[in-house]
Amino acid sequence: MQTKIIESTPSAFSYPLLIKNLLTTSLIYSPQQKIVYRDQKEISYAEFGTRICQLAHGLNKLGVQAGDTVAVMDWDSNRYLECYFAVPMIGAILHTVNVRLSSEQLLYTINHAEDDVILVNSEFLPLLEAIKDKLSTVKKIVLLTDSETSAQTSLVIDHEYEAMLKENPLEYSFPDFDENSIATTFYTTGTTGLPKGVYFSHRQLVMHTYGFVTALCGYDCQARVSASDVYMPITPMFHVHAWGMPYVMTMLGAKQVYPGRYEPEMLLQLITKEKVSFSHCVPTIMHMLLTSPAIEDCDLKGWKVIIGGSALSSGMCKTALDRGINIYTAYGMSETCPLLTIANLKPHMLEWKEEDQIRIRCRTGLPVSNVQLEIVDTDGNPVAHDGKTVGEVVVRAPWLTQGYFKDEEKSEELWAGGWLHTGDIGFIDEEGYLQITDRLKDVIKTGGEWISSLELENIISQHPGVSEVAVVGVPDEKWGERPLAIVVLKEMFKKEVTEKDIKDFCMTFVEKGVIPKFGVPSEIILNQEIPKTSVGKISKKDIRGVYK
Repeated sequence: MQTKIIESTPSAFSYPLLIKNLLTTSLIYSPQQKIVYRDQKEISYAEFGTRICQLAHGLNKLGVQAGDTVAVMDWDSNRYLECYFAVPMIGAILHTVNVRLSSEQLLYTINHAEDDVILVNSEFLPLLEAIKDKLSTVKKIVLLTDSETSAQTSLVIDHEYEAMLKENPLEYSFPDFDENSIATTFYTTGTTGLPKGVYFSHRQLVMHTYGFVTALCGYDCQARVSASDVYMPITPMFHVHAWGMPYVMTMLGAKQVYPGRYEPEMLLQLITKEKVSFSHCVPTIMHMLLTSPAIEDCDLKGWKVIIGGSALSSGMCKTALDRGINIYTAYGMSETCPLLTIANLKPHMLEWKEEDQIRIRCRTGLPVSNVQLEIVDTDGNPVAHDGKTVGEVVVRAPWLTQGYFKDEEKSEELWAGGWLHTGDIGFIDEEGYLQITDRLKDVIKTGGEWISSLELENIISQHPGVSEVAVVGVPDEKWGERPLAIVVLKEMFKKEVTEKDIKDFCMTFVEKGVIPKFGVPSEIILNQEIPKTSVGKISKKDIRGVYK
């Protein structure tokens, strides 16, 4: 199509969408607003801005130039937030390292990303010591520590973070450059093969921030977020930019609380002391908090929490609502920066009964502004949005990774046909809400029919004695696969509830016509725990490995 393009006067400035510009407004509006680290440190936004400048100078003195890669290995902290800004603002690339990877995978990601400098928390020094002789590109190491004493290590430490900041100027002239420059990179924790590197530009992260602000702040729904909220992430900052939320809340100038290592008592203490009103986490973390004895002393009424990473079950949603937690779902993945959908209730749903609202709160959600999302069949054709017809979820948006780093073949698979393929299957209902019914690799194929493992988990989670549940397909000679459920019971029910009780409970949903009889798990296993991935999701790969 031939369109008319704006002709700029020679003196006009083409304003780039850069991460530095997310910081400008909050430093004007909210210079005295607080950023809190655990129970150890509190700084103002004005101090935060100064520390970003000092960090930028420090990195330059270490030899970091535009295009270099700076890795961070830390718990959630004000230091990490400073790196979120300072590293990309000098034109370098921030690599948020997953500190829960195996030594082999950790080494692979650092070398594959070609990290030049690593900023490492003293607690993670042993991880680096184990691989130090195999690091191929790392030139400098900076120590991050909460302690006054020096760390004992066999690594050569080039500087300590706080000391580095103190010796540098309070101002820095951050340059303008191409908004399509890479700002961040990190690695997916796939179920097969080596981790895959994804990367995002300044433009993509700024657009993602605006999209998230629209979804959180712009609609009349059950949980509107604003600059008056107190924000605390409970999703690791190494994992998909903590869902991009630190950029959002910094742009808004909200009070932020960073909890360090995730410990239930500390998290609940911070929520109470700092009056935290908005967070996000995976279901495993929410389960950890809901089952912590410390929760009995906490008033969580009005705490807004977005659940992502795995499905929010009806059982967990009800338990959280009973505690006064305003809980709901959002959806995305590492490849999508991550936000794609959010389960905002529409205005006419706000007066619904709780049980009807739970169904919507647990939906995967409505596409956010600038996300084009479709359900397609095996031939790539869109299917009806009727709440029944399932297919693969494919998406387009301004902030999706444009490929996998140094992996052309997998990149083309990801973007087959010009749409990013999520690998999730689901449907869209008449109201426009997406519902993921399973991962393509997790759907259970039995006797020529498909059974959703997520639907079975949702059903079993509603049993009053169930604390956690995971359902997988296991090989079966006759049917190809059959569902198997791993169940963790609540402490008070461990001597009362049996495998048969869980099966009988599932049968009540057969009688209601919710699931077919062949959908009832052939085997229920009562366990003390369920295997988890490095980011706290249920690891179905490990479960299948045990029960194959």
